[in-house]
Amino acid sequence: MRAFRWIAGVSLAACAASSAGAETLREALVRAYASNPQLTGERANLRATDEGVPLARASGLPQLSADGSYSENVLNTTNNSIAQPRRTATAGVNLAVPLYSGGAVRNSVRAAERRVQAGRANLRSVEANVFTQVVAAYNDALRDEAIVRLNQQNVRVLEVNLQASRDRFEVGDLTRTDVAQSEARLASAQAQLRSAEAQLITSRENYVEVTGAAPGTLAPPPELPNLPGDPQGAVTVAVDNNPALQAAQRESDAAGFDVRVARASRLPRVSAVSGGSYSTVLNSIPDINGIRISADGASVTAGLQLSVPLFQGGGPAAQVRQAQAVESSAIERVTQVERGVVSDVRSAFAAWRSSLGVIQSSEVQVAANRLSLEGVRAENSVGTRTILDILNAEQELLNSQVQLVSARRDAYVAGFALLAAMGRAEAQDLGLDGGALYDPTANYSRVRNRIWDWDSDPAPKPVASTTVGTPAQTPVVTRELEPELRKDVNPYGITDGGDAANRRGGDAATRPVDTNRANPDS
Repeated sequence: MRAFRWIAGVSLAACAASSAGAETLREALVRAYASNPQLTGERANLRATDEGVPLARASGLPQLSADGSYSENVLNTTNNSIAQPRRTATAGVNLAVPLYSGGAVRNSVRAAERRVQAGRANLRSVEANVFTQVVAAYNDALRDEAIVRLNQQNVRVLEVNLQASRDRFEVGDLTRTDVAQSEARLASAQAQLRSAEAQLITSRENYVEVTGAAPGTLAPPPELPNLPGDPQGAVTVAVDNNPALQAAQRESDAAGFDVRVARASRLPRVSAVSGGSYSTVLNSIPDINGIRISADGASVTAGLQLSVPLFQGGGPAAQVRQAQAVESSAIERVTQVERGVVSDVRSAFAAWRSSLGVIQSSEVQVAANRLSLEGVRAENSVGTRTILDILNAEQELLNSQVQLVSARRDAYVAGFALLAAMGRAEAQDLGLDGGALYDPTANYSRVRNRIWDWDSDPAPKPVASTTVGTPAQTPVVTRELEPELRKDVNPYGITDGGDAANRRGGDAATRPVDTNRANPDS
């Protein structure tokens, strides 16, 4: 079974967040599927491609035309014994039925049908690309929210550290250099926070662009299913299912039929023709000696028409060579796309596996840096570590935490990109049950056999939603950090308010870890 319907099976965390009003990844994908302009525009392109089949069939269907004329003889200087009519009118009907066109019509229809198939594959490819953009934007917003939270947490810790350094400077336990180091590190952290907030705004605006709505509170994404165990297995699946590769193959097939169409221009054409005409002078000939003269009459003809091209100045040969060159280009295009698919699959697989390794290492690094920070604080309390050592340990912990949340984002996006390259990240694969899925065959079935010349569709109207009215995004974060990313934002036991003596006092449980254990008041 090709469809995985993995989005429906969200994780327990995602379900819990959803019940609290958070938006899920599936909901974001459903909204993008319904209103993303890339998708709606590609659907319109496919409908235009569908019309290529009735256009090709029209060349092999009967052609019926009517003509007529009316004229007035305003001046006639001839000296005929028979009076000339003052006015004449004619009307005629002509019917031509193509019987043989050298295979041009048949091959034109086949080429158009292959291009319809290519258009459907292109639509699948655009779907997968849009969904990949949504997944990336969703995870970018989650990552940057966490990074903003981490930086806010770091700023609060450094603010407490700076206050403690100033208090100890007042009693002579630290030098002005120690205070300056704390001030510089706090200023750097505040700058990093501003940059992280700007990046969060950018990620949220990207989310609005691809989904059509602001992100709000986002639930954790569900796990990705059925990821391949080795790159070669992924390549095998991708070569069979990648929509971009299938589109290139269908375009190559269509180019081959175009060569046959070009060759048909050198062959005879046979048509059955029939025509009828009626001519009248509208009683405009004067009577001669009381005798009325009538020149009205009708005629009907039927027969066969044969056209045999003998010499066309080399035009047909040039058309054949041109079509062959286009076919050759289309064949090479298939190889080019195949190479790109193989490269994308292997690169996505490597990025996914690498990110998994980074996640594992980062988790160890975060735990080690947290323990290191606690140790540095304790060693500072006995005078073997400096304030700068604490500041560096704080920064290392922050860096490892940022690396961890970034690696989680990278792994998820790379895993989804891998599924997309394998042709397994389209609407039917994801089980998007937010409404009826778009049927690319419905319009083709509707227009394929239409032959009425005055048929048309309603005037086009926008389908994709506009984002002009969406409020500008802000860096406000309401989602809390995961427990493993949190740290004590008041490591020195300092409470708001109170004098320096109170902030420096307290028992061992609340005493700042960077005080001198032999002199707790310092």
